[in-house]
Amino acid sequence: MLVQNYTTFAMLFIAVYFCIAYFGVYFCIAHKLKMMEIELDLNAIKECPQSFVLAVNDAMNVLTGKWKLPIMASLIFGKKRFKEIEREIPKITPRMLSKELRELELNGIIKRTVHDSIPVVIEYEFTPSGRNIKSVLDSMVVWGLEHRKAAFNHK
Repeated sequence: MLVQNYTTFAMLFIAVYFCIAYFGVYFCIAHKLKMMEIELDLNAIKECPQSFVLAVNDAMNVLTGKWKLPIMASLIFGKKRFKEIEREIPKITPRMLSKELRELELNGIIKRTVHDSIPVVIEYEFTPSGRNIKSVLDSMVVWGLEHRKAAFNHK
């Protein structure tokens, strides 16, 4: 345990020195600390099956549903109004879109902005946390294309 703490301290010291020497910005130090914390937590989670399953369940609770991923895929391209999202996702009903947008907003994935204008303009966009889903969606797209290719070649 002492070796791990010493290693963590050494990495932290090097990161702080590097940031102060080259950037001199507090943000850089805070960012490095956060990244190290996430990396250490992720490594610990990968070694514990219960923690790993719990983390996957946390993600699935936010992403579960037929329409949430297509809605997020639509928002990857920037702010959208309700009708724009509805047009981009075939077969989704306005009622279902409204329900899913509300759930995504409650989970902190998207932000709903009401502009005080006539007519009232409502836009949906990712929160900073929601933007992090882009790498997951990119991986899903790559996997989906590879899987489709393999499935067609298998037939």
